[in-house]
Amino acid sequence: MRVRATARGWTAVWLVVLALAQTAAFLLVWRFAVHTGTGQWLDTVALTGNRIGQDRIDGLVNRILNAMSVVSLLAAMVVIFFIALIRGRKALAISATLLIAGANVTTQVLKYVIDRPALGIDPQRDAVGNSLPSGHTTIAASVALALILVLPAKVRVLGAFLGTAYAAVAGVATLSAGWHRPSDAVAAFLVVGVWAALAGLLLLVFQHEQAQVAPDDAHRVAASVLGIGGLLAVLGCGLALSGLLDQQQVPVDELTRRTLFIGYAGSAAGIAGTIGVVAALVLLSVHRLVPRWKG
Repeated sequence: MRVRATARGWTAVWLVVLALAQTAAFLLVWRFAVHTGTGQWLDTVALTGNRIGQDRIDGLVNRILNAMSVVSLLAAMVVIFFIALIRGRKALAISATLLIAGANVTTQVLKYVIDRPALGIDPQRDAVGNSLPSGHTTIAASVALALILVLPAKVRVLGAFLGTAYAAVAGVATLSAGWHRPSDAVAAFLVVGVWAALAGLLLLVFQHEQAQVAPDDAHRVAASVLGIGGLLAVLGCGLALSGLLDQQQVPVDELTRRTLFIGYAGSAAGIAGTIGVVAALVLLSVHRLVPRWKG
């Protein structure tokens, strides 16, 4: 198999760009969804639309969300840590653990420090205050991205698709259950994406100068499927939600069932699409961060 030395400098630049881009995206989501009337209205439409067919999926949604806890998160961290150790990758074990712990601590801190102004759009939930980012979504996404890092190249693509699907389902489930607004899930994915980039930078610090990568481990096709699929879903979300803006002056409780469904389904697509893009970026980079030949 053809191999070549890793280009650590360019990889580091790429990871810094990813971290900054996802931080900027998080700030945009936060400012728009939390501090503007339009953002709060769209979130409320989606959250109200979750009532459509909720009785059919309520049991499944609650089982998915209730399975996510501090205990399950710690168990997942231990499993991921030992997968990396079994492969003889101490730096990888530390980096993957840092990704999970850092993302989840960051989410909890942000939930506490971010203030959500009451704009009168969703008075029933105004008293609850801020809910961005989603803790449950952060748990699912951090475990999914950490798995992409620690799994061997032969099963990495399968793990990436399963992990991405799991995180997407978890994010949509928080909306379906009425626990979180769609922007909360999207923000959570971006927080995890930033920590994945930081974990990658840590891996580069410990990477040997003689480390070599196999181009066959790049998983470009799988990353393209996830990334392009995710971008199309995000685009569909944008088109769906933008079509609702001419009804913004209508109280949410007076909107038609069709409008509420479009808001809910469009937001669900945006949630799934975001984790698709974030996971694709990790999958595209991981062969340089965890080379098959350590040198």
